[in-house]
Amino acid sequence: MEIEAARPCDHPTLITIWEASVRASHHFLPEADIVALRSLILEHYFDAVRLYGARLDGNLVGFIGVADGNIEMLFVAPAGMGQGVGRQLVSHAIAALGVRRVDVNEQNEQALGFYRRMGFVVEGRSPLDGEGRPYPLLHLALADEPGAD
Repeated sequence: MEIEAARPCDHPTLITIWEASVRASHHFLPEADIVALRSLILEHYFDAVRLYGARLDGNLVGFIGVADGNIEMLFVAPAGMGQGVGRQLVSHAIAALGVRRVDVNEQNEQALGFYRRMGFVVEGRSPLDGEGRPYPLLHLALADEPGAD
């Protein structure tokens, strides 16, 4: 697997991965929110982060977006889930990009378990997501961070 900086020409593939991953893991999101988020990601969020894609046999199978030491997005194509794609992307982000923190939807227990296995611990909670919707966020930090329990 190769991890490389994503390019704007990769965005159509990345949004397809995002949507398939969200539909497989974010069962709490209604269709209207998925549609609204899709537009926001394409029009704003991809440009607000450093994007890296994971390629397997030349095909994008997952991606990570990082800003200011935070994982802002991590999505893996459903066929690649449980295959080490996310682990390699997060490991790259920690080692090469200085990532120390991530927020996770509280309802996404699979993601919470994944980040805990990667060494992150819960250090706080917000009742709303970043868009002000009623999807609580858990704030995680690497266990060796000051203040992380």
